[in-house]
Amino acid sequence: MAAAIFTRRLHPDTPVVVFDGARRVGAKILVSGGARCNVTNTIVTDADFWGGRRTIIRRVLRGFPVEKTVAFFQEIGVPLHEEPGGKLFPNSNSARDVLRALLDEASRVGVKIVTGARVEGVVAADGAFRVVMKDSTLDARRVVLATGGRSLPKSGSDGAGLEIARRLGHTIVPTTPALVPLLLDAAQNTMHKELTGVAHEAELTLWVDDAVEMRLTGSLLWTHFGISGPLALNMSRNWIRNPGARLTLNFLPGSTFDDVEKWWTASAQERPPAAVAKQLSTRVPASVADALLRRIGISGSTTLAHFPREDRRRLSHALVSWPLAVSGDRGYSYAEVTAGGVSLDEIDPSTMESRVCPGLFLVGEILDVDGRIGGFNFQWAWSSAHVAATALGA
Repeated sequence: MAAAIFTRRLHPDTPVVVFDGARRVGAKILVSGGARCNVTNTIVTDADFWGGRRTIIRRVLRGFPVEKTVAFFQEIGVPLHEEPGGKLFPNSNSARDVLRALLDEASRVGVKIVTGARVEGVVAADGAFRVVMKDSTLDARRVVLATGGRSLPKSGSDGAGLEIARRLGHTIVPTTPALVPLLLDAAQNTMHKELTGVAHEAELTLWVDDAVEMRLTGSLLWTHFGISGPLALNMSRNWIRNPGARLTLNFLPGSTFDDVEKWWTASAQERPPAAVAKQLSTRVPASVADALLRRIGISGSTTLAHFPREDRRRLSHALVSWPLAVSGDRGYSYAEVTAGGVSLDEIDPSTMESRVCPGLFLVGEILDVDGRIGGFNFQWAWSSAHVAATALGA
């Protein structure tokens, strides 16, 4: 829809028709950001994304940067405010207001939206296209695929757009869920069920072939099935796309084993009568401290003055490198975005036009680009849509 709006704003004489297989458009907008819609972020760079070449991502983002996104939403009646992490939300804190404003603007600029019209195929011939629906067809000079990937399939993004792109000659980088909660194997002495609902700052390390592939920090949320929250969601695509990889958890982000050992030594000197559990709860939630001590068989009532060196070192190791028995993920139905998609190398970043099928434009999540949580994927959608719209009227 954004590409359609931008096209009509930039080129009022260009007729635009949007086909949506759903009866109501904008399902993903309504559920995003806890139904508040995290429209964008104050600072968005290519470093906030994974997938295709960063030079391409950077060029597209520069075509319609954050300040222009903020100005656009201000123009259509959706002023934004900043929250921690640079997240920008509508002042009304309502995703429905964002969708309503977009629909109103689409109507104002003359975009025709046809709902309940699932596109089953796009046929290219003689420099034009035939868009095929169940009961009708439409001939067009240019076509924009803005179908999303596979995440939240009930919203309509079930991968059909990727298949259309493949039939038109595009390479599809294998897809996986991204920004998706991870499952932990309860049979392996995990602690997630007793910590359900507890959140805290943490650090996750991804290990591939016993080497550190990536470290991320952020807020971790324990759930009845495993882990979620921004930290787990951001790490998820990297674990999924590295079969055989393992994850370890640092309960004290940024701290090393030596750092923790020095802290225990200093704590014992300052507060020798303090219980281990009590002291540990100054650094992590008390429920986490108790659960961890139970898992490694250390009595939380032991005083620091009588804390055996061997137990102290076992606890220090556990705090900075706790193995997570990740058994899988919650799948596309719970994923906020799709990793993989149409290869960026087959797109002209100055126009978003296909290099293999002239006249075809691809924008948003259908491409091999996925951002971290915080409004980045929406910014990719706005930027890529505007770049395409600029070229569509040429």
